[in-house]
Amino acid sequence: MEERNNLYPIFLKTKELEVLLVGGGYVAEEKLQFLLKSSPDANVTMVAPFFREETVEVAKKGKVKMVIDSYSNAYLKKKHLVIATTDVPEVNMQVYKDCRDQNKLVNVADNPPYCDFYMGGIVTKGNVKVAISTNGKSPTTAKRLRQFFEEVIPEDINQLVQNLNSYRKTIKGNFEHKVETLNKLTESLVK
Repeated sequence: MEERNNLYPIFLKTKELEVLLVGGGYVAEEKLQFLLKSSPDANVTMVAPFFREETVEVAKKGKVKMVIDSYSNAYLKKKHLVIATTDVPEVNMQVYKDCRDQNKLVNVADNPPYCDFYMGGIVTKGNVKVAISTNGKSPTTAKRLRQFFEEVIPEDINQLVQNLNSYRKTIKGNFEHKVETLNKLTESLVK
């Protein structure tokens, strides 16, 4: 039987959530950059004994609180999503175990068995966002697919979305009728 990706994709309102990022090195910077690129209004707390200068510069672009300290499970309080990026496997495993104990979603960078979620490739054009996952198997493939979709999705797709949203509000009838009407109107997009 062929393998398949059984992950359930969701889009999180990170402005309304609290994210903890454990680590201050290159991987932390990469994860933070990815998060802020997709969700510039994300609420992020970073905890690490040190932060690279470049990581600090990235953090200044968002709502990021930086705490110079070693990780302890006290930092999990009121956090919804946790990303562990340290170069100390024992610290990352402790973060994972603490998150399991407290039912928090966790991603241990570059360690798929210890991830409740993956940070895949994302293409954003206005209100349109496409997320790409390779089930944690090939971030490079997700990156290449992201580059492909950035090229093929037209820049004016946001105008189409806004026009359809305005039109949707004028359609009379129940939900089923609205869906049917919009399906007929947009079927030419896939032909």
